Amino acid sequence: MGVRVADRRVILVTGAARGVGAETARALASRGHHVLVNYRVKRTRAESLVAEIQERGGVATAIGADITQPRSLSALVARVSELTGGLDALVLNASGGLERGADAGYPMRINRDAQVTLVEAMTPLLRPGSRVVFVTSHQAHFVGTHEVPADYGPVAASKSAGEKAIRERQAGLARKGIGVSVVSGDMIEGTMIVRLLERRDPDAVGTRRDVAPLPTVNEFASAVADEATRAGTTAISVFVGGSDYLAS
Repeated sequence: MGVRVADRRVILVTGAARGVGAETARALASRGHHVLVNYRVKRTRAESLVAEIQERGGVATAIGADITQPRSLSALVARVSELTGGLDALVLNASGGLERGADAGYPMRINRDAQVTLVEAMTPLLRPGSRVVFVTSHQAHFVGTHEVPADYGPVAASKSAGEKAIRERQAGLARKGIGVSVVSGDMIEGTMIVRLLERRDPDAVGTRRDVAPLPTVNEFASAVADEATRAGTTAISVFVGGSDYLAS
C-alpha cells in the first residue's frame, strides 16, 4: 500500500492521456497532488505525460483500464488501492460516442453506465472530504432546452443521463463525506470532440464560435482541477463559456 504524503491529495483522472484530461492532470500535479493518469489504449501518451509531470517535480502514475469493461474496471480499483490506499478525488473525464465504428449503444455504456459503476466501485476508496467531479458539456447539460448538433445527439443524451445518475447519488455520497461537482463547458477549442464535430458538421462548431470565443483546454481544465480540490460536501455546478446558455 502506498504512503500518503501530508497535504498531497491522490486524484484519479479518467481519460487523461490527452485533451482536457491530460491538462487537468498537469494542473493538479503542478499544485502538488499525486495524479493517477487513467488511459484506455493510449499507453505511450499517458506514460509520456507522467514522465513530463515527474520531470517538473510532480507525482503521477499511469494506470491503464477500459472503464466500460467490468474486469478492467475491477483491476483499476485494485490497482488504485494497492498504490495509494485511497482517493481524495475522482474526476470522471472519460467519455465517448463519436468514435468511428462505435455501436449505437456505446455512448450510453461509456457516458452513463461506466460512470455510475466506477463511482460505486471507488466509493469505498474515497476518503471523507473527497470529491467526485463529473465533466460534461453545455450541449449535454442543456440538452432539453437548447439545440444540439445532430451528430452529437446520442452523446449529449447519454452524458445528460450520466449526469442525472451521478446527481441521484449526491445525498448518499454526502453522508459518507464525499462531495459532487459537475463541470460543464461550451465546445472546448482544440479538443478531439470539437475536431470530430468540425469534420461532420462544421457549421455547428462555427455557430458556437460566432457567439463568443470558445473556452480553451487550459481554461476548462483549470475549472475541473479547482473542483477536484474543493472542500465540503455541498453539490456544485460550474459552467465554463457559453454565456448564451446561461442567460436563457
